[in-house]
Amino acid sequence: MTSANDRMPPLPQEAWSEEQRRYAQPIIDGPRGALISPFVPLLRSPELMDHTQRLGEYLRYRSAIGVRLTELAILVTARQWTQQVEWAIHAPIALREGVAQATIDAVAAGKRPSAMPEDEAVVHDFCIELHQARQVSDATWAKAQQLFGDKGVMDLIGINGYYSLLSMVMNAARTTVPASSQAPLPAL
Repeated sequence: MTSANDRMPPLPQEAWSEEQRRYAQPIIDGPRGALISPFVPLLRSPELMDHTQRLGEYLRYRSAIGVRLTELAILVTARQWTQQVEWAIHAPIALREGVAQATIDAVAAGKRPSAMPEDEAVVHDFCIELHQARQVSDATWAKAQQLFGDKGVMDLIGINGYYSLLSMVMNAARTTVPASSQAPLPAL
C-alpha cells in the first residue's frame, strides 16, 4: 500500500524505461523475488539501484558472519536510523533466524539487550559504536576480529554501511512501511 507521503511510490512496470527494466529484472529474478521497498525509490537511478542490490545480495545472503548475526546488525542499523521499512521486514526474519524476541524488543527500545549469546553481544556493541561514536574501540574490534576474522569484520562494517544507505534512501523518500508481525519502532 502506498502512503500519500511516499515521495517515490512504485512506478507502473509499463512506464519503466529500458534501462529500468534491464536493472530491475535481476532483482525480480533473484532471491528477493520482487522489486521490494528499498529498490522502489532506487529505480529512479537504475545503475545505482543495480550496484546497490548486488552489494546487498552479498551482505544479506552470503556475509561471512551468517544470516542470524546479519539480521541483528540490520536491526541495530534500522534502530539507529529509525527506519521503519527495514524494521518491518527484518525484525520477523531476525526472530525466525534465532534472535530472541527480548533482544529484538531491547534494540527497538534503544537499549542494550541484557541476555545475548557472545556473538550477538559483539555484533550489537560493534554496530552501536560504529553508528554512535563513528569508530570502534580496540576492545570491541579485538572481540569481533577474534570471532569473525578480518573478512567477517569487514562484512559487518559493510552491513552497517549498506543498511545506512537504504535507511537514508527510504527515510528521505518516505517509503511506505509494509505490514509486519513485529511492532513498529517506537520514537526515542
